[in-house]
Amino acid sequence: MLLQHVVTMVGSIAALCSMVSFTPQAWKIIRTRETKDISAGMYSLTVSAFAFWCLYGALLREWPLIVSNGVCLALAGFILAMTLLPQRKKEAVADAIEDSKAAVLPVPGDKTRNSVAERNGG
Repeated sequence: MLLQHVVTMVGSIAALCSMVSFTPQAWKIIRTRETKDISAGMYSLTVSAFAFWCLYGALLREWPLIVSNGVCLALAGFILAMTLLPQRKKEAVADAIEDSKAAVLPVPGDKTRNSVAERNGG
């Protein structure tokens, strides 16, 4: 019984680490709008792998596999999409995400995130 709890904890920690591991890269892309150093080939394979893990989890009806790999698929897919987008569209997506974040989580006095209008001189 104790072994089963340990196994569950190890799996949960691994899933959490996997899901969180993509967020620093995603936020960096949103902040800097730069993806020139990201390998589209590597992320294409990563996205494919997560899609297959989700399918595998669905075939086994294992929700932990589906959810954790689904989150990773979404984040890796976002990074891949931002890598492939032309700069103008990349900036539009990043602006929309920053503006929606600022609308939901405003930080009084935070000068690090300018609105789209301020960045465009308006």
